[in-house]
Amino acid sequence: MSGTGATSTVPTPRDSPSLSPKGLARGQLGLLAIVVIGISTIAPAYVLTSTLGLTVAEIGVHLPAIFIVGFIPMFLVALAYKELNADSPDSGTTFTWVTKAFGPSLGWMGGWGLLAANIIVLSNLAGVAVDFFYLFLAQLTGTASLADLTTNKAVNIVTCLAFMAIAVWVSCRGIRTTKSVQYVLVGFQLLVLAWYTIQAFGRIAAGQASGLAFSWEWFNPLGIESFSAFAAGLSLSIFAFWGWDVCLTVSEEATNGRRTSGLAATIAAAVILAIYLIGSIATIMFAGTGDTGLGLNNPDNSENVFTSLAAPVMGPFAILLSLAVLSSCGASLQSTFVSPARTLLAMGYYKALPARFGSVSPTTNSPVYATIFAGVLSGGFYVLMRIISENVLNDTIQALGLMICFYYGLTALACVWYFRASLFTSTRNILFRFLAPLLGGLGLIVVFLQTAIDSWDPAFGSGSELFGVGLVFVIGIGILVAGAVIMLIFRARNPEFFNGRTLTEESSALVIPE
Repeated sequence: MSGTGATSTVPTPRDSPSLSPKGLARGQLGLLAIVVIGISTIAPAYVLTSTLGLTVAEIGVHLPAIFIVGFIPMFLVALAYKELNADSPDSGTTFTWVTKAFGPSLGWMGGWGLLAANIIVLSNLAGVAVDFFYLFLAQLTGTASLADLTTNKAVNIVTCLAFMAIAVWVSCRGIRTTKSVQYVLVGFQLLVLAWYTIQAFGRIAAGQASGLAFSWEWFNPLGIESFSAFAAGLSLSIFAFWGWDVCLTVSEEATNGRRTSGLAATIAAAVILAIYLIGSIATIMFAGTGDTGLGLNNPDNSENVFTSLAAPVMGPFAILLSLAVLSSCGASLQSTFVSPARTLLAMGYYKALPARFGSVSPTTNSPVYATIFAGVLSGGFYVLMRIISENVLNDTIQALGLMICFYYGLTALACVWYFRASLFTSTRNILFRFLAPLLGGLGLIVVFLQTAIDSWDPAFGSGSELFGVGLVFVIGIGILVAGAVIMLIFRARNPEFFNGRTLTEESSALVIPE
C-alpha cells in the first residue's frame, strides 16, 4: 500500500540516468543551492518592507510574537512536506500528494491553490520591484521626481511587465542559470540586511532613534487585543514565511532529492525566522509604531517601510537598502517561477491539464511552456489589480494569506491520511506523520476560515470592494471558486486524470500508467 515507503520509479520514454521521467535534469542542485533558492523565494528584504507596516497595523508591537507563532505551523507543515517528499519526490508537490491521499478533485484544487498563490505573489513582487527601481534611480541620479513615476499607472504597468519578462527568460534557461543568479542576489540581499540591522542598533544605542525601548512583552501573543487581529496578523506572518516549499518542488533536479529537499526547506525556514526577529526588533526600536513621522503606523510608510527608513538608518548608504529590496524582489520574482512552472508541468504530465503543459525543452531541460504561461497569468493579474484596487499591494498580500493557508493546510492533512497505515507503528511516525502534520494543518485551516470571514468586510483590506464585498475576499475566495469551475471544465474534456487512470494512491513515485 502507498504511504509505507514504496520508492520504485518505472522509467518512461524520457527517463534516463540524467533526466527524470518528466524530462527535468537530475543532480543539478545540492543542499546549499536549494537553501539559497528557498531563501530567495521567501525574499526576506521584500517581505520586511512590505509587511511590517501592515502587520503592526493589525497587532501593534507584537511582531516578534506573531513571527514565532506564524513559524510554528509553517515548521510543522514543513515536516509533513519532508515526509511526503521522502516517500514520493515529485515536482507537483501539493497537487501530486493531495491527489494520492484524497483523490483527483481535491488534488486538482490543491494544485490550483498553489498556482494561485504563486500568481498573486509574482504580481506583488513585480509591483514592489517597480517602486524600488524608480526609488533607486531617484537616489542614484539625485532627481527626486523619478521616484514618483511609480504612481503613473501606464509607466508602472509597462515596467512591471518588463521585469516579469526578464524573470521568465532567466527561468526558461534552466535551473542551473537560476542557481547562479540566486547566489549573487541572495548574498547581496542578506549582506545589506545585516548592515541595516547593525546600523539601526548603533543609532539606537547612540540615542539617535525615536522608537520604543525593547520589551519582552513584544514576544507575548496573548497581548494581542482580539482573535480577529491575531488571525489577521498570523495570516500576514504565514505569508512572510511562505515560499520554502519551492525546495521540494526541485526534488527531481536535486542531488539525493528525497533527503536534500526536505532538509533544505527546514533550514531555510529557520534562517528566515532569525532574520525576521532581529530585523523587526531593530525596526520597532528605531521607528516605533506611531502614525506620524517614521512610525510604522504612518500610512505613508506602511506599504514599503524601508522607503522611509533607508536614509535615517543608513545615511549616505541608503541607496544600498533600496537596491537590496530591488534585488530581493528580482531574485524572488525569478525563483518563484520555479514552483508554478513545475506544478503545471506535473499537472500536464499526469493529464490533469492539456499535454502541452507537460512539455520540457530538450535544450534547457526547463518547462518553458509552463513558465511562459505562468508569466502571462501573473502579468495579467497585476494589470487587473493595478486598475481596480486602491491599494494593490495590501489587498494581494491579504488574499495571498488565504491561498497559502488553504493549500499548505490541505497538504499537511493529506500527509496524515496518506500515511494512515503507518501512523502509530513508531514514536517517530507519531510525531512526524501524525501530530506535526495534524496540528499544522488544522491551525492553518482555522486561520483560513477566520480570515475569510473577516475579509468579507471591505475594511479588512484597503477599503476596495465589489458590490459591498471586500476585495480581499473577492480575490481569495473568488479564485478558489473559479478554480472549481475550471476543474469541472477540464474534467469533462480530460477525464483520464479525474477517473483515477493516471495518478492514484497506489502509484509509486513518478509513475504514469500507459
